[in-house]
Amino acid sequence: MVGSRRQPVAKTLKVTLVRSIIGLSPTQEATLKALGLRRIRQVVEHDDTPSIRGMIQTVPFAVQVSEGDGTAPKKKAQRSGAKS
Repeated sequence: MVGSRRQPVAKTLKVTLVRSIIGLSPTQEATLKALGLRRIRQVVEHDDTPSIRGMIQTVPFAVQVSEGDGTAPKKKAQRSGAKS
């Protein structure tokens, strides 16, 4: 029973862009784009890591953070580009 440990469930954070990127400094704009935020009211979900927390701390006035449900978002299946 040594190898039957459960892996801890990573906490997630839901990050919402609440302020326009227009008028921000280039570094703040790059931070928001690195978080995956492009449009106002867009929500992205990230694992709760120190690097993500640091990115959020650089632009706290532009984002709203809430606890996620603990599951990572599933990627959508890509559709084939061939049309019949």
